[in-house]
Amino acid sequence: MPNSEMIDVEVAYALPEKQKIYGLSVKQGSTALDAARCSRLCHDFADVNLDEAKMGIFGQTIKQPSQYVLQAGDRVEVYRPLIADPKAARRKRAEKVANS
Repeated sequence: MPNSEMIDVEVAYALPEKQKIYGLSVKQGSTALDAARCSRLCHDFADVNLDEAKMGIFGQTIKQPSQYVLQAGDRVEVYRPLIADPKAARRKRAEKVANS
């Protein structure tokens, strides 16, 4: 299949109050980062920095979005930065429940 053929993929991003999934066609051979840049994600979520954002495909983190070559039907998930360490947050919730 030549590189000029298009494949359909999705790019997803979510905040607690707003979620978006962008369906788009990209050239075969495009990377996860390419697809994220082609979507309107940065237009709709101005605070997203795609060069630093962690990404995954169907819940599986990818280490280098600029190197991951997409397959037809892939959903690129752009993850927002963590605001707290998950372990510390769980510990704090457990302490709160224990002290109630």
